[in-house]
Amino acid sequence: MARSRKQMAQINVVPMIDVMLVLLVIFMVTAPFINPGQVDLPSVGKTAQTPSQPLEIIIRESGEYMLRDRAGDSRERVVARAALADEIVALHRARPDQPVVIAADKGVRYEEVMHAMTLLQKAQISRIGLLARPAP
Repeated sequence: MARSRKQMAQINVVPMIDVMLVLLVIFMVTAPFINPGQVDLPSVGKTAQTPSQPLEIIIRESGEYMLRDRAGDSRERVVARAALADEIVALHRARPDQPVVIAADKGVRYEEVMHAMTLLQKAQISRIGLLARPAP
C-alpha cells in the first residue's frame, strides 16, 4: 500500500522576530537622543495692541450676539444670529478697511466663535482678529 504524502505549509517566523527585536533595541537606544519639535505659542501678554476703532462682535455665554462699532456710536446692540452677516456686511460697506474683532466670553463654545469667523470669511472681510484680555 502506498501512502499519500500531504504537504505541510509552514512559515518560519524566527528570523523575522530576530530582526524585529534588533530594530526595537536600535529605536530604544536612539530615542533619547532625538529632540522633539517644540511649538512656541504666543502669549496673550505679548500680543499687539488692538486697532483703535474696530467693529466688535461680542458673543455672550448665553449665546447672545452683540455688535459694537467703535468708529460709530460705540454702543452695544443685540443682533440675532441669523441677521449677523447682513449687519456686518452693511457696516463693512461704510468702512471697508475697518478691522473686525471677535470678543467671546470665556465659557463660549469654540463652535460659536468658528461660526462667527465663517460668516466674516463669507462676507469677504479680510481683517479679522480675536480680542483677549492681557495677562496681569
